Amino acid sequence: MPSDATSHSASPSASPSPSASASAPAGYRALLRDREFAGLHASLTLAVAASTLSGFALGTLVERQTGSPFLTAVSMYGATFATVLGALTLMSVADGERPRRTLLTLQGLSLAGAAAQAVPGLPLAARFGLLLLLGFFHSLGTGTRMGLLAETVPASAYALARSLMNITAGAVSVLGFALGAVLLGRIGPYRVFAVAAVLTGLALAVVAVTVREQSIRLTRRPGLRQTWATNAELFAHPGRRALLLNLWVPNGLVVGCEALFIPYAPQHAGALLAAGSAGMLLGDLAVGRLLTAERRRRYAFALRLLLAVPFLLFAFEPPLPLAAAAVFAASAGFSATLPLQEQLLALTPDAVRGQVQGVESAGRMTWQGIGAALAGAAAQYLGPATAMTVLAAASAALTLASRRAVARAATAGQRTKGTAPQVSAGG
Repeated sequence: MPSDATSHSASPSASPSPSASASAPAGYRALLRDREFAGLHASLTLAVAASTLSGFALGTLVERQTGSPFLTAVSMYGATFATVLGALTLMSVADGERPRRTLLTLQGLSLAGAAAQAVPGLPLAARFGLLLLLGFFHSLGTGTRMGLLAETVPASAYALARSLMNITAGAVSVLGFALGAVLLGRIGPYRVFAVAAVLTGLALAVVAVTVREQSIRLTRRPGLRQTWATNAELFAHPGRRALLLNLWVPNGLVVGCEALFIPYAPQHAGALLAAGSAGMLLGDLAVGRLLTAERRRRYAFALRLLLAVPFLLFAFEPPLPLAAAAVFAASAGFSATLPLQEQLLALTPDAVRGQVQGVESAGRMTWQGIGAALAGAAAQYLGPATAMTVLAAASAALTLASRRAVARAATAGQRTKGTAPQVSAGG
């Protein structure tokens, strides 16, 4: 990290927010009683809903105008690649002196982009340009929002808070696609874009009303040089490097497996995708809500293996019920992200938490796209079932090979921050 942020604690003059210094909330309801967390949670919910509707509308519009499966897929998921640009250039703005103002500015820019998509007759080239621009803003906004989250809740409740946000985002995405299908049939893509713009505006308003301008971060000058310096120091640390590798690559390879559900079983892909969504939501709920911090650390390795191993069954092309059960179990393994994120936060100086979490999120999203591309290329030559098996085996092999490095990172995090108080499983 840069010289002004090498300490793993806040500067002497900084003081944590009141909510961050309080004892850990007992559960989701207690977290939501915190005005600032509730605001961050609500704004994320609205932003995810807007992004889902806008992506669905753009994909439908592109398919109608071009008939190209490639362009349609890029229109729906291509924005994830723009997150890398944010992580490599201006992610340090997530740790600026005024994170609330930064988040409001980024959401204002996102609102302008979402509203522009609603303009009928806009050329597709312009729409793709807006898509990449919105992906760039989204990556910076994610880093800023997660930095604010780390200041708003106690360290012992961080996994609980991320769990609730993950569950909500997953549920809203599923509902957003369902609602988007209905709205597209009734009001058309341009008005769906307008609905997305309204939701983006509401997300901005919620942040403006609920989140205070408070920060325990060191004052730094954000920009390209600061972003590069922080990223270089981030990857120079072996513990953080091991954690990022395990947050990105095994997950991305398994997402590649999921990307092959349609060519693997065209008539039953919906059931497999639903099983995956259910397993992911249940895993986040159980790990974030029911397990203490110590148990999350203890079970992290098993969960990371669970993410990949069930997909090995696809080598035998199992019947649908067994295949759905395997996908359900594997998707619960995505909850291993929570303890790994806790460990990464423990190894991160307070002054750069937003940027580090933004880089983690951008890398994870990018590797999901890479995993899907690798899976598609492998399936061209090996067939979907064999390609899924190969990617799952690679994911499990990486988890096994990096077990010691991740364990050392967890130990270093505990020494740096101290063992966090346990999160109660009570209401």
